[in-house]
Amino acid sequence: MSANVPASVDETAAFLRRGQYVGDRNLAVVVYLALKLQRPLLLEGEAGVGKTEIAKVLAAGLGRKLIRLQCHEGLDVAAALYEWNYLRQMLELRMAEISAGSTSREALAAEIFDPRFLIRRPLLQALEPHAEGPPVLLIDEIDRADEPFEAFLLEILSDFQVTVPELGTLSAAQRPIVIITSNRTREIHDALKRRCLYHWIGYPSGEREMQILAQRAPEVNEALALQVVAYVQNLRRRKLFKPPGVAESLDWAHAIVALGQHALSASLLEETLGVLLKYEEDIAAARASIDEDLNALNLRKPSLSR
Repeated sequence: MSANVPASVDETAAFLRRGQYVGDRNLAVVVYLALKLQRPLLLEGEAGVGKTEIAKVLAAGLGRKLIRLQCHEGLDVAAALYEWNYLRQMLELRMAEISAGSTSREALAAEIFDPRFLIRRPLLQALEPHAEGPPVLLIDEIDRADEPFEAFLLEILSDFQVTVPELGTLSAAQRPIVIITSNRTREIHDALKRRCLYHWIGYPSGEREMQILAQRAPEVNEALALQVVAYVQNLRRRKLFKPPGVAESLDWAHAIVALGQHALSASLLEETLGVLLKYEEDIAAARASIDEDLNALNLRKPSLSR
């Protein structure tokens, strides 16, 4: 490993803390092993629990380029790996025909399939050398892509090389650091999982969420943070369509302070539930119990245990 990569689990835990990422030791272990063994890391969990943030913290802390491939339905090789700039190729071909009518077909083919006409998409960018060292390749929300793309990805992750028919085989001189995330909207194929180290990131305990707020929202006073965390933790125990993640609790805390408020109230909850919850059915359910929830928060110290 290079000098700036953590050399132990303890150093990895400290590295994550310096990046303002609050995680448990199990996460530090699997991140260390992914770096040490040069294996892709598959992170699964609900949306908003901090999976993508791991890649950002690694890239920033190691001084590496972050290359992100956002997966979606219909994602194909042209969008993920490369495609030729056909317009520039046609212009080059026309100019070559005009200026040198005697140029052979072979020479023209070699000219128009020059690397300067290759549009490099995220996967190919990740295989190329970078002055600062191997980049961090984030393959975000792989569960949104189709299964054929998942099968194609297996080839890339096996040997970290790809064949461009017109140019030959392009291989990574150094393997990129690969972080793959999934919200588990569908199961990822076992063949892909076998090529990765795996970690599930769940909702944090109350204590850990307090630490996250202290790191990421220092303008929120402790009393308000206690109320925010207790209320959010309570919501997650209900049968909601989409419980709020850590990202939503941070957004909500920021929003409350932006409104000049420093304590929860019925009117504040009513006005800001759309920051915390993203489905009308969940908002309606939360509105129906606002008074009960506030009484629970005000009559006792908020419980931060799961």
